[in-house]
Amino acid sequence: METSEGIPPSAPAVDPRSGFCSETKIFHSLRRPVPLPPDSVPLNAASFSLSLLPSPLPDQPALIDAATGASVTYPDLLARIRNLASALRSRAGLSKGHVAFLISPPGLDIPVLYLALLSIGAIVSPANPLSTPAEIAHQIRFSNPSVAFATAATAPKLPPHIPILLLDSPRFRSFFDPNPAPLPPLEILQSDTAAILCSSGTMGKVKGVALSHRNLVAQIASNHAAAQVAKEKDAEPPVALITVPLFHVFGYSVVLREVTLGETAVLMERFDFSAMLAAVERYQVNLMLVSPPLVLAMAKSPAVVGRDLSSLKLLVCGGAPLVREVAESFAARFPSVKMGKGYGLTESSGGIAGTDDPRNGSTGRISAITEARIVDPATGESLGPGQRGELWLRGPTIMKGTAASASLV
Repeated sequence: METSEGIPPSAPAVDPRSGFCSETKIFHSLRRPVPLPPDSVPLNAASFSLSLLPSPLPDQPALIDAATGASVTYPDLLARIRNLASALRSRAGLSKGHVAFLISPPGLDIPVLYLALLSIGAIVSPANPLSTPAEIAHQIRFSNPSVAFATAATAPKLPPHIPILLLDSPRFRSFFDPNPAPLPPLEILQSDTAAILCSSGTMGKVKGVALSHRNLVAQIASNHAAAQVAKEKDAEPPVALITVPLFHVFGYSVVLREVTLGETAVLMERFDFSAMLAAVERYQVNLMLVSPPLVLAMAKSPAVVGRDLSSLKLLVCGGAPLVREVAESFAARFPSVKMGKGYGLTESSGGIAGTDDPRNGSTGRISAITEARIVDPATGESLGPGQRGELWLRGPTIMKGTAASASLV
């Protein structure tokens, strides 16, 4: 296994408090180094993720539907991924390099479908199920899918020329049946494109960000290492309620993280604040992945009064800036719940920095596999700690390119 760079062993110019090297003007990570597989080894993100699962497999469920209580065990999860991957190749004709467009609410099948597609080298391109047909058409143009996975409710938004597999159809359900037909193995390189995720579109129309299997492998390894450090402090098996959308890089990376760690992910098909509180009570949720508006709602909403949220131990907030006053209001109402904050981008495959105390106004330390520079956008001059400028990032999680510019296979 290769190891992330971190602070160079012979770098006296690196400040141990900030990780800043006065000679190169680069910020190095202060976190523990993370082992990464050599990038020359054929490997897909799904296989790598599942290879990190604890042995024996966890007793707790892998996935739970918050509304119905339906669940998937870890042995069943692995069987579903294997059977679905086989059927997608033998019955749907999908293979390496094919783009699969997804437009569906969250549900138990979505994480399984993500991992099955990744395992056969198909490129996952999820979209917001609330998008308009015009927005969907724009995403279809830059992702150029071979097939779309949709529900009966979302399928009408798709252009008529795209072949559709309905997730709520008997045909798709039959894809989970065991398929004993042997198939030749596929060689998937880490440099191959694994996903096309949509950027936020804050500067106009959304663009497609092409992420490689190497990008996802590095992010999975980084998340796994960070979680192992956290488990040294708290051995209680996490039950995570995922309130962030699975088509977004935050939700997409969280799904891979939860499965990799053998944790329980509670999914909500349709978000509702009262239903969220009920899910925390019912499933004894101790970890929530949230956005800043939800932190504010929990800090201020009267609906929280009378709810038993004593199982909650940690909230991890991302997706947008968390104002210090909101974090302080939450801490005042929930003094026993820790708050973590992550910073990341679609272009960096998810989080690249984090802190366990967002009240200090900091984004936190950069991840173990990331290097950074702060640059004056007007002059191009590299800046040091405490100076304001543009953030430049380097590391194995940084995107392959945009969907228009990157070679997809």
